[in-house]
Amino acid sequence: MKRLFLLEDDLSLINGLSFALKKQGYEVKVARTTLEADALWAEGSFDLAILDVSLPDGSGFDFCKKIRQVSKVPIMFLTAADEETDMIMGLDMGGDDYVTKPFKLAVFLSRVNALLRRSENFTGENFMSKSFGAASGSAVTELKSGGIRVRLLEGEADKDGRPLGLTASEYKLLCMFMEHPDVVLSPEQILGRLWDCNENYIDNNSLTVYIRRLRTKIEDDPGRPKRIVTVRGMGYKWSAAE
Repeated sequence: MKRLFLLEDDLSLINGLSFALKKQGYEVKVARTTLEADALWAEGSFDLAILDVSLPDGSGFDFCKKIRQVSKVPIMFLTAADEETDMIMGLDMGGDDYVTKPFKLAVFLSRVNALLRRSENFTGENFMSKSFGAASGSAVTELKSGGIRVRLLEGEADKDGRPLGLTASEYKLLCMFMEHPDVVLSPEQILGRLWDCNENYIDNNSLTVYIRRLRTKIEDDPGRPKRIVTVRGMGYKWSAAE
């Protein structure tokens, strides 16, 4: 059973979301303040964190930063702010998706299911078996390029031996680029490969944020990237040149 972490202070919304998520077969643990969230998070591991942005004693953004210090778990924000800057800020600090209040329950559940499915499909052996294979039929267990190594069985990546600490979205992007060295990939190709085709809320702006975030972790100078190169008017490519 998947364990979901819900940080939300609105009791009526908590009741509605908890009921709907439990009907989907998920176990739901709820915190209503960041203080409660600190204690609850320490109790065990979770498969997805759903964070309200505005809380009585702090911000879901701040709690996201704490999570990202110790975990790659997918994070969804619930926010009443629909300003693009707020959405980009949430994604930039390590969030994987956002839902703007008010929202339809069916859409919320679809996006929860999608985040969990994407997290499963692009980690460890499952990702390796779906995406990679040598001509002999034996599976590839590592990707290497420019000092960066991805260990597919462990779902981990490092640069010159230093762990990169990637989120699930960043890890998926890195694997896709390294799987296609020196090939220009359009935004549509990337989105279509990494996310379900019917998830139209994942747009080019969000992809730009994901790529910028990944560059800050793998590039020596993120402002002048040498690995993930922008090909103007076409998309992006992974430069395998040493």
